[in-house]
Amino acid sequence: MIDLPYSIVTRDLNLWYGGFQALVNVNVNLRQGLITSFIGPSGCGKTTLLRCFNRVNERYDYVTTKGEITVLGKNIYDQDVSLLELRKSVGMVFQRPNPLPISVYENVVFGLRVHSERAALTRATLDEVVEKALTEVGLWKDFKDRLHKKAITLQLEEQQKLCIARLLPLKPEIILMDEPCSALDVEGTRAIEELMFALKGRYTILIVTHNMAQARRASDECMFMLLGKVIEHGRTEELFLAPASSLTAEYIEGRYG
Repeated sequence: MIDLPYSIVTRDLNLWYGGFQALVNVNVNLRQGLITSFIGPSGCGKTTLLRCFNRVNERYDYVTTKGEITVLGKNIYDQDVSLLELRKSVGMVFQRPNPLPISVYENVVFGLRVHSERAALTRATLDEVVEKALTEVGLWKDFKDRLHKKAITLQLEEQQKLCIARLLPLKPEIILMDEPCSALDVEGTRAIEELMFALKGRYTILIVTHNMAQARRASDECMFMLLGKVIEHGRTEELFLAPASSLTAEYIEGRYG
């Protein structure tokens, strides 16, 4: 594999929910343009770590974070970091699709309307943005004549694709996915994985998953976590076929978790 630069680097990252330590001395380097899956049993810290990268955890006043996280070359805890700009660069997709109860069109342009000067958003500009974003996620062909359909009436797979499309006009470089297929059937899961492959390279994609088969087939690199610690991180094929840690091997083999 070509040696790629890192999109995210953490150094001695620790996080507490009140008195409970959820992340313990996490040191990871996540490569640009790849799909990296986070695996491990429930409560091991996967989602907590994912949400550190756009500082979403800090919405809760009982969370304490120490250490360093560098995203796209910048320490996100520096005083001059804008959370608004950080979350534009680091978009997030959640377990269940969460389209807004408005049209497909307005879902796609929602972020732009919030973050841009109104005068710059001509109808022609918005139309171009919608077509490009829906094309990227594979929805344009089916919805180009139904752009004013209510988003909440779409199938779950379509809703999840739309949620990804909603991120793209803001030009993120990193997309965080927290169990994005957990509410989908087999066909829907396949569609989202195919979309991830299509987006790979242009975006760095980090995915939390409990599905070992999905982690194995859909990611370039894989990271195994246990009790708030990163036990092992490497190329997915190597981690599954020849894990360096006995703990990783036991989890992959289904002995716990």
